[in-house]
Amino acid sequence: MALRLRQLQAFEAVATTGSVTRAAASLSISQPAVSRLLSSFSDKIAFDLFIRKNGQLLPTQEARLLLGEVSRVLEGLKNIEELQHDLTERTAGHLRIACLPGFATSHLPNVMIDFLKTRPSVTVTIEPDRPERILDWIIGQQYDCGLTDIHSHPATESRNFQIRTVCIFPKGHWLGKKSTIGPEDLVKEKLIHTRRDSPFFIALNQAFIDKGVKLPSWIETRQFTGACALVAKGNGVSVVSELDASQFSNHDIEMRPFLPHVPHHLSVLRPIATPPSLITLEFIETFAESLKPFVTTD
Repeated sequence: MALRLRQLQAFEAVATTGSVTRAAASLSISQPAVSRLLSSFSDKIAFDLFIRKNGQLLPTQEARLLLGEVSRVLEGLKNIEELQHDLTERTAGHLRIACLPGFATSHLPNVMIDFLKTRPSVTVTIEPDRPERILDWIIGQQYDCGLTDIHSHPATESRNFQIRTVCIFPKGHWLGKKSTIGPEDLVKEKLIHTRRDSPFFIALNQAFIDKGVKLPSWIETRQFTGACALVAKGNGVSVVSELDASQFSNHDIEMRPFLPHVPHHLSVLRPIATPPSLITLEFIETFAESLKPFVTTD
């Protein structure tokens, strides 16, 4: 038995209003059209839909039982239409983001809050972890995108950015007298830096070697945000991403450009095995836009 959507709508409208005239008005069709729809619907289901009482159409007992299911079907179709609209307009969906731990507590929350303001039906999962785990998740299609310092992999598509780095130090430190800071300025300082096997530390250490001085290692930490927090408490100095340092601008730290340029490489990865959702693409564009003030052109 092939039922048509318009038959169901006509049946529900008459059952709700008790009148073909009012049903026709609610559906914006003619009264004869409603009558034809009811007649064809009644023929298909092989029982009477309504009885007339006191000038009003009342559903039969069988029709009342049918009405509940019809209403649920029509409501379900309405929900599908609304969801389709929201997905098309990128105002609904679920976004799964893997990121470096520092991002989960610094730059990403502000970006995410602004992103969700105009997308009230979007839900988000944020999972911080180390770069190697993030890459495994993206390759395995467990997350829609990953914010990491691993540049690329054959199973991923990446957008790569070079973020400026700055030297940070406690307010009142003598380094505040300088307009730029280089390796030779830090040889007598206690340097807080990223882990020794990270690409950024290797590049930073090479900058010291090129100047003929030794990097004054004091505290090794995995994330720039950890270094910023330590410096904000008056402990040592550090060379970090300007993106992370900016999150501590209201704390007791100052920053100056670090020369020579040792950019921090940042990538947004996504799996290439499956096409991205519209909401994923829009988030990546939003995140990329948020990085523009910190991207180096050198």
